Amino acid sequence: MNTIEHPAEQAHEAPPRKSRRLAPGWFLVSPSVVLLLIWMIVPLGMTIYFSLIRYNLLYPGENDFVGLENFEYFVTDAAFLSGAGNTLLLVGSVLLISVVFGVLISALLEASEFFGRGIVRVLLISPFFIMPTVSALLWKNLLFHPVSGILAAVWTFFGAQPVDWLAHHPLFSIILIVSWQWLPFAILILMTAMQSLDQEQKEAARLDGAGPLAIFWHLTLPHLARPIAVVVMIETIFLLSVFAEIYTTTSGGPGYESTNLAYLIYTQALLQFDVGMASAGGLIAVVIANIAAIVLIRMIGKNLTDKQ
Repeated sequence: MNTIEHPAEQAHEAPPRKSRRLAPGWFLVSPSVVLLLIWMIVPLGMTIYFSLIRYNLLYPGENDFVGLENFEYFVTDAAFLSGAGNTLLLVGSVLLISVVFGVLISALLEASEFFGRGIVRVLLISPFFIMPTVSALLWKNLLFHPVSGILAAVWTFFGAQPVDWLAHHPLFSIILIVSWQWLPFAILILMTAMQSLDQEQKEAARLDGAGPLAIFWHLTLPHLARPIAVVVMIETIFLLSVFAEIYTTTSGGPGYESTNLAYLIYTQALLQFDVGMASAGGLIAVVIANIAAIVLIRMIGKNLTDKQ
């Protein structure tokens, strides 16, 4: 049976959809997208190019193609294993300190009521806004200095010999400096997350006879699972490129005891003038950072899915 469409129905038919490529918004956004791609691709392309040639500033005429030779030299260098191990130890230690003390301090501030709590919160967060170079200089000259530092004065007061921390415990000193700077970030994220904790659940738990430790273990920690995952992901990405603290205090020494991958790349490029090997090291560091980011994003995505 044939049906006759009413003229009014034909008039109300949806017009054909226009291609998104011809939409005005695409023309407005395309210049910024192209500029962003150029800004990212050109340095990456130059780094890849330099990593495949013999490019040493001391021998400007020798730019032969060497393939993966720079990568092989960088990986087999004696400083690579030390730099990779120090990088892992630095990142892991700072993450552990930030998460553990960040959770404890945030929970303590949330559970206590005292005069000036707002000022204490501001003071706890303030080190995060200090530049890394300034932070390193403060620790180097005011705390760790073996003659005029505060720790040296404390050691002398108790009759002990002052310790030259940056010379005898360089990596531990770097960990303390970086942890002091990144712990406020963890406190800020976790303290903000504590504000959204359901107080009715805590009151119900108290009425059921639960103590502070039980409430912290069964209510507070599960509630902080997501912000802890976010803190770990963001801090890991930034901690892999720690440089200013090492450059300002220990210069990677003594030997390679406080050298990480970022500082090792700097020494190859600006101290040994080997741009080719430094470019290869930079690409290796980029690959390691991307692997860490992908793993952390998958872990956090799984965490967020499981908690929903």
